[in-house]
Amino acid sequence: MTAPADPHQPPAPYDFIGIGLGPFNLGLACLTEPLDELNGLFLESKPDFEWHSGMFLEGAHLQTPFMSDLVTLADPTSPYSFLNYLKESGRLYSFYIRENFYPLRTEYNDYCRWAAARLSSIRFSTTVDEVTYEDDLYVVRTTDGDLFRARRLVLGTGTPPHLPAACDGLGGDAIHNSRYLQSKAQLQKKESITLVGSGQSAAEIYYDLLSEIDVHGYRLNWVTRSPRFFPLEYTKLTLEMTSPEYIDYFHALPEATRYRLETAQKGLFKGIDGELINAIFDLLYQKNLTGPVQTRLLTNTALTEATYDSESRTYTLGLRQEEQEKDFRLRTQGLILATGYRYQVPEFLAPVRDRIRWDGRGRYDVARNYSIDTTGSGIYLQNASVHTHSITSPDLGMGAYRNASIVRELAGREVYPVEKSIAFQEFAAPEGVLI
Repeated sequence: MTAPADPHQPPAPYDFIGIGLGPFNLGLACLTEPLDELNGLFLESKPDFEWHSGMFLEGAHLQTPFMSDLVTLADPTSPYSFLNYLKESGRLYSFYIRENFYPLRTEYNDYCRWAAARLSSIRFSTTVDEVTYEDDLYVVRTTDGDLFRARRLVLGTGTPPHLPAACDGLGGDAIHNSRYLQSKAQLQKKESITLVGSGQSAAEIYYDLLSEIDVHGYRLNWVTRSPRFFPLEYTKLTLEMTSPEYIDYFHALPEATRYRLETAQKGLFKGIDGELINAIFDLLYQKNLTGPVQTRLLTNTALTEATYDSESRTYTLGLRQEEQEKDFRLRTQGLILATGYRYQVPEFLAPVRDRIRWDGRGRYDVARNYSIDTTGSGIYLQNASVHTHSITSPDLGMGAYRNASIVRELAGREVYPVEKSIAFQEFAAPEGVLI
């Protein structure tokens, strides 16, 4: 007979605790759930899984195929695959007949919620307040006063919405695109709407508002600092940059070179779907058949300042055409900032900051095995490592690869085979003389 647990003794520590539950840590939860050797816990502040719900526009889909789900590229036999979700949902044949590899965004979110509901290791509505290191263990304290101990951590807190400096303390009802759907009805009551930004989200919002411009009669402006509306580069040899070989190559480059490439490679994962660009043009053409549509598309145009007049409920945007170096102003009642997301180091890490490696620019010095702590085996990072792991960091298709690598670190063995070579091309200079 097993002796009863001593109520005065703290519970046994977890092997690891995942903090935050986006798709990447959810994938890790799915891959570790069947492993008896790993005892993990995942903490998420939200009451349920939610992934960019403010951008569930009708017809919007992922920019990666269904095989980039939570588990398939690490374990095709996993019960948490997207195909198994479709089978259990009664839509597998419909998806097959649809002949489209790209899941709808709402569908992907529902899939993630389906997977999360089947896992025993997740605690929702649990906000981490502080992480300390005591007696060779990480101690995680929550705002509710709960305390959990673990040998290792996996950070998956995601990237919060980023607002440009010109909009600090702006006031009014300007929104980040992450809240678009909740605000759409109010926006369409205004005389004018201006959208700032040029990624996929901005393009989806512009198309959505342009589709209904005749119904509501607003003026619609689309402003971007980019020289043009760049398409997402999705050719197959470019996709080989989401490979173990390219991570090896990129990670070994000097820090200054990696930061230069981080800026130069944004178009490889922040561009617009080419079909959507063409659909926008076709819609503009169609609407202009009966006369000029009340819309402006302004490229090479940076937002330098912004003010809000509460009496007229109008924004005045200071803009600069960067190639001409010419300043001008634009007045608008509605303002949508599709200005992306930017990682912030969680405040709860402050007590263990001295256990984390930092690079010359004050960002995480992420090791090749995705660890960021001084031991190289205590704290692992999901995403937020474009400066060390290139475009593979935010890529959904590389999430299963990264998680297979992290599981190997946590378990001390290769549970899920981790690919080492998949690319046809060579990224680094070869040794010796080529023959």
